[in-house]
Amino acid sequence: MENTKTLSDKYIMNTYSRFDIAFSKGEGVYVYDEENKKYLDFTAGIAVNSLGYQDKDCINAIIEQLNKFNHCSNLYYSRPQAEVAKLLVENSCFEKVFFCNSGAEASETMIKIARKFGKTKNENCSKIIAMKNSFHGRTTGAITLTGQTKYQKSFMPLLPDIVYAEFNNLESVKELIDDNTCGIILEPVQGEGGLYPADIEFLKGVRKLCDENNILLGFDEVQCGIGRLGKLFAYQHFNVEPDMAGLAKGLANGLPIGAVAAKGVAATILTAGDHASTFGGNPVSCSSAKVVLNKLLNEGVLDNVCETGKYFKEELLKLKEKSTLIKDIRGLGLMIGVELTISVKEIVQKCNQKGLLVISAGANILRFVPPLIVTKEHVREVIKILEQILL
Repeated sequence: MENTKTLSDKYIMNTYSRFDIAFSKGEGVYVYDEENKKYLDFTAGIAVNSLGYQDKDCINAIIEQLNKFNHCSNLYYSRPQAEVAKLLVENSCFEKVFFCNSGAEASETMIKIARKFGKTKNENCSKIIAMKNSFHGRTTGAITLTGQTKYQKSFMPLLPDIVYAEFNNLESVKELIDDNTCGIILEPVQGEGGLYPADIEFLKGVRKLCDENNILLGFDEVQCGIGRLGKLFAYQHFNVEPDMAGLAKGLANGLPIGAVAAKGVAATILTAGDHASTFGGNPVSCSSAKVVLNKLLNEGVLDNVCETGKYFKEELLKLKEKSTLIKDIRGLGLMIGVELTISVKEIVQKCNQKGLLVISAGANILRFVPPLIVTKEHVREVIKILEQILL
């Protein structure tokens, strides 16, 4: 029988630079490969498995829903979808939710909301300001928002009327605003771009510019939202309310889901026929999402993110004092980047060999986005491995 790698290389398009690891099972914050080697997972499917692996409540909710029905067209009502929307709205500043399947689709939805809103200002109002060094997904609209040419160059021409300001530079945003600007879309913490948090004053300034110029503000919280920073929504950490926020990744603990939560005109501008998603708000995914939200809100998971994230950062800063290879430590909650003076490719491989899963963000940044249930004990395990590699 062909092994998993051979089978995959033979039949799957070569769009990923995969590590030579094939997983067979997971438990808690650990995964096991097909040779039964154990790995401490500080990647979590790229910030997706918020409750780790084999969470019994998620599994039971999924099974219970599968025993009822596995899909319902959005031409009809679905209880799990409505209950997840209720939890998102009642625990935020938002009023309505649109469900899709991924972060890229959430970005596309925010583009459509902004541009339809722009048409209420004037027929030519379609300009959206995004940020340099950002990342918003892989669809055509999402890579247009993404302010990195390496993701765009093979797919030109992209969408028109999307321009890029400097992240954390309010003047550069102000210079781009004109009568045809309908939206500003940014990440409160840039993920793929290098784990750079926004300055609070920058976000407050952008919010003020949007209010003064009748522009919609959208936050891409696909990676930094749903508890990743220690609050349910990333905007709550910064105390700056956007008009809409894109969500995905950790919302359903590994099942495909995306969403845009919105308020005010952003919540009502799309009407029947403007936008849709066949699988959006799938009842099975929503059943898992409901468990995730309840645990974040009611079972101390958010407190754990704050406490463990603070401890992890402190331990990394101690390691930085001893290692000449570490240039900077940054991030919030359990979304932390370690910038190195060398390429991280070999470092990631060495971590894998020692049973630690980490990923990069750019050429020289180690990215840590573990399940939100990791403990200080797991952090100490990570630090021990990093000491062996970086000292």
